[in-house]
Amino acid sequence: MRMKPLYDRVVIRPLDAETTTRGGIVIPDKAAEKSTQGEVLAVGAGALLDNGELRALSVQVGDRVLFGQYAGNEIKLDGETVLAVREADILAVLEPTASQEQAA
Repeated sequence: MRMKPLYDRVVIRPLDAETTTRGGIVIPDKAAEKSTQGEVLAVGAGALLDNGELRALSVQVGDRVLFGQYAGNEIKLDGETVLAVREADILAVLEPTASQEQAA
């Protein structure tokens, strides 16, 4: 099923949470925090302004974003859990560093 969010809403696929620390310690599932990073799957038409016009959103499909740990609403869509959040709940768009771009 395809989902088209309304106005300033964004649909995000959360990325898997880290299961090991930088030192190599494995974090059990119960102790792991919810992921705060994800990939944008769909965006709404824009934020509705007071004068009735729509303002385009700052994120695009495919962007990797950072959002609050308890932001949005979890939705099951075709067996996959996605988040529907407002654009204001997105904290940042993550861009790859030069070393990550060279590795790809």
